[in-house]
Amino acid sequence: MEKRERIYLFDTTLRDGQQTPGIDFSVEDKIAIADMLDQAGIDYVEGGYPGANPTDTAFFAARRTRSAKMTAFGMTKRAGVSASNDPGLAALIASNSDAVCLVAKSWDYHVDVALGITNDENLACIAESVAAVAASGKEAMVDCEHFFDGYKANRSYALACAKAAYDAGARWVVLCDTNGGTQPDEIAEIIADVIASGIPGTSLGIHAHNDTGQAVANSLVAVRAGVRQVQGTLNGIGERCGNANIITLAATLSLKQRYAERYVLGLNEEQLAELTALSHGFDELLNRAPDPQLPYVGASAFATKAGIHASALLKDPRTYEHVDPERVGNTRRVMVSDQGGKSNFINELKRRGITVARNDPRLDKLIAIVKERESMGYAYEGADASFELLALRELGSVPHFFHVESFRVMVERRYDSHGRVKTVSEAVVKLEIDGRQMMSVSEGDGPVNALDRAFRKDLGKFQSEIADLKLADYKVRILNGGTEAITRVLIESIDDDGVRWWTVGVSENIIDASFQALMDSITFKLMKNRALAGRVAAE
Repeated sequence: MEKRERIYLFDTTLRDGQQTPGIDFSVEDKIAIADMLDQAGIDYVEGGYPGANPTDTAFFAARRTRSAKMTAFGMTKRAGVSASNDPGLAALIASNSDAVCLVAKSWDYHVDVALGITNDENLACIAESVAAVAASGKEAMVDCEHFFDGYKANRSYALACAKAAYDAGARWVVLCDTNGGTQPDEIAEIIADVIASGIPGTSLGIHAHNDTGQAVANSLVAVRAGVRQVQGTLNGIGERCGNANIITLAATLSLKQRYAERYVLGLNEEQLAELTALSHGFDELLNRAPDPQLPYVGASAFATKAGIHASALLKDPRTYEHVDPERVGNTRRVMVSDQGGKSNFINELKRRGITVARNDPRLDKLIAIVKERESMGYAYEGADASFELLALRELGSVPHFFHVESFRVMVERRYDSHGRVKTVSEAVVKLEIDGRQMMSVSEGDGPVNALDRAFRKDLGKFQSEIADLKLADYKVRILNGGTEAITRVLIESIDDDGVRWWTVGVSENIIDASFQALMDSITFKLMKNRALAGRVAAE
């Protein structure tokens, strides 16, 4: 077997990813994410632009990685100023970084309009800046911004920019599809020309944006064409439509034979198996729900719902799985739904530690109940905890923790003493625990929040058990039109163990639907605490 060529992964989550609307990393966030990337086996972690803002400056005040090369990002020197006298370039060189990535214009249109200098002055800025970084002992690289658009507009000048960086000592010349509109066949053709012009693929990188949904495809095409550094972001975040998803790239390059037999990455099998945890951990840090349909690592990436597909999957996973989910730390899910047959149910129950014979009449009853309830609007493939509780009630047992006698929610809209409109929500919940009557009252930001607070305000002897229970997400869907519509509520819960579970409620009344889901969530938490439920959620 021929020796495999090394592919280097360059993560720009902390710099380019921070351009994502709604994302603003603190110094502590950056330090935590850098550590996550370092442990994941990423080769380069681009931390930001030291000197440009307080956050990035503070991040580069100390070394933040052990194995990955910390990379500072910044501009080439300004025209008319020597490299030694440019304060921006000096800050990059002085930072606690192993490498410096300089952004350079490679489209003559941008040189004229954005920089307002001549093409030759831009080439000199690139060459002198790279030389200064290399002379400092740091690894120098250049992001050739808008390279592919620049190449199509003026091939010779775009190539001259890349060549100026390489000749001056750049370890990497990164070709950027900044606008994200270049097509895969164009990527391959242009990279072949760059290599033919005298820059070896071992010194070339690719930086792809996802504006046509092809950032990962363009990156893979670039690898096949010869580049050996690939840039991306965690979960594909980034401005506009995002960047290439570095997790998808790492998995594909490692697990697909056409790449794995030719190339090797810096992450090992153990780190590959942590990709799902990396993806979800990053979303948790951002305080957002993970995308269930992300390739490889999404909760639905290896989920099958249709009966025929599920039956085949249970006989041989290869029928509907392109890779073994455990290789990336994910799990197989054969979901229960109105489309599922006995095989689906038996498998899902078995995974939850519930054993039932195929000819057990209780199984037939459970299937009938699920199908009837889903026809009413319940969605158990998206509410694993509610399904498990339903199954345990029909096939096993659920302890009698509490009984809700009644609840009441009031919403009052009034004017305060300053004449401003104020809306107040108040909820009352009456419970019975071990024969003891209890009543809790609470206000909240809206009726559901008030109900949740009242429900969890005093759960008697179980109160300490739900102290770490948090509602991570709340989703409402109207299942038919009009003011008398059926409403489905899905609630995502999480506790300090990091376990997530989903519960569902359906009613003509949104408050009642919410309360159903809340009751299931608390019951599931109490069951989980006793190791009576939650095996799948805890995997």
